[in-house]
Amino acid sequence: MSKTQRAGDDGYDLRYAWLALTVVTMASTLVSLNGSTLTIALPDVVRHFDASSTVASWMVLVFGLASTCVMLACGWLADRIGRRLMYLWGLGLFTLTSLLLGLAPNVWVLLGLQVVQAVAEAMLLANSAVIVSSVFPARMLGRSLGIYMAGFSVASLLGPTVGGALVTSFGWRWVFWFNVPLGLACLVLGAFVLRPMPATRGPSRFDLRGNILLILGLGGFIIALSAVSTEGWSSPLVAIGGSFAVIFVPLFLWTQHRGTDPLLDLTVFRNRQFSLAIGAGMINATATSAVVILIALYFQAVEDSTALEAGLLVLPLAIAKVVSSLSVGLLTRRMEADAVAALGAAATTAGLVLLMIGTSRTSPYAFLALGLVVIGIGSGIFAPANAAASLQSAAPDQLGRINAVRLTVQNSAWLAGTALGLTLLTAPLPPEIQRAVFSGSVSELGSGAVDQLGRGYLLAFAVMAVLSVFAIVAGLVGRPDGAGSIGATPGGTTLDREPAQRRSRSPLGSGSPAARDSARSIGAPRRRRARAPH
Repeated sequence: MSKTQRAGDDGYDLRYAWLALTVVTMASTLVSLNGSTLTIALPDVVRHFDASSTVASWMVLVFGLASTCVMLACGWLADRIGRRLMYLWGLGLFTLTSLLLGLAPNVWVLLGLQVVQAVAEAMLLANSAVIVSSVFPARMLGRSLGIYMAGFSVASLLGPTVGGALVTSFGWRWVFWFNVPLGLACLVLGAFVLRPMPATRGPSRFDLRGNILLILGLGGFIIALSAVSTEGWSSPLVAIGGSFAVIFVPLFLWTQHRGTDPLLDLTVFRNRQFSLAIGAGMINATATSAVVILIALYFQAVEDSTALEAGLLVLPLAIAKVVSSLSVGLLTRRMEADAVAALGAAATTAGLVLLMIGTSRTSPYAFLALGLVVIGIGSGIFAPANAAASLQSAAPDQLGRINAVRLTVQNSAWLAGTALGLTLLTAPLPPEIQRAVFSGSVSELGSGAVDQLGRGYLLAFAVMAVLSVFAIVAGLVGRPDGAGSIGATPGGTTLDREPAQRRSRSPLGSGSPAARDSARSIGAPRRRRARAPH
């Protein structure tokens, strides 16, 4: 055994683990950066294409919808063909679509290319946390996931400012073009660093029927929710989209329960800790996903800020998120992961209340800045702690599908939360003010329009704060119950039935010495587990 390997736990090569984490974090930062720069550039893109408020809202929603609908498929495919290959193909496709998006001749081509780029993002994100979890020992999982999540925080830090500077100096097309050299660099680095990751045991047949039902049900729900804000409750789109959601979402769940090779393995939810962690993540994503887009629109539509100024004004949230996400490793060594996540959700709730106050015309910017900082702290703590709580009980050969389940649920919630936030903000407004919100020109319509928009912000952040309270509750009741790994059976867990040598190398298996010794660092139960029968 090499010196590097001896430095690890149970044979883990920590030198390679840190290199792999670097590659994954760089690529994930790039993907997240892409979304946050577009958020700031949205008013300029809307004005360039003279887009309606409906089309403008879909510029925000279509990417998330497409990514969510293919996330499970990417998780299944990664388990079949290998995570390294899937990851590199995703990077290549993401880089190519970034180039083409900057050349889009009209808004419909732009939306279509966003769908393709969303598929590339899903190929990356369905593998990122899995790669990190598979190369680090359990005692370092909280720390490594915290660093990985910090990449998203860095994107939040740089994205609005970079996007604002690019739009102000060079035009909106450079919001996409700047991804190209960065994407190529990540692709080359990944090709040299990442080791082959062989396919794992997984279902041999892809659940195409389930994926179609998911697209119809989730797509219908998002269409209905977004149409309420722009078309009103009487719109045919609301009726049609709502009908699709009511019919196809239950049908999707029914087929997943009865299928032999389901797209969404519902058996993973038998693990109480996993289910509550996923529930907390879903609620938190719903409550916070619209924050950046709502505040960015506020500064441009109400305060007449440029894209660059708006990016700088939301900077406190990103800075706080970066700093707090790097502290999660310290917290999870003293507290269980779900308790740390509950702490983060509590801070997020307080920040949303401050934003509710700060978006009043009579409130100084200090209220907004403080609210953004508190939300940044809460989000930076919550995300990696919740990921650790979700993945720590997963069997090694199921990591791809389990992580895809986690991402699909949270992405669905993120998408629904964004649509909900935009709907709560704009639904009470007349059409001319709705379009002015997305084009950043509400202040030009007079103080009456600004006052109406202020009431929309009050409603939106109040509802989001109430939702965030439920994330606290889910984290507090999500105590580990010693149920074993995800996929447990009456005869023992999945890991219990594997050879002893494989168990000892599992980064997440409760049977490994590293996992037992590191219980406190990733939130595993402190009490002694009963020995499972062999």
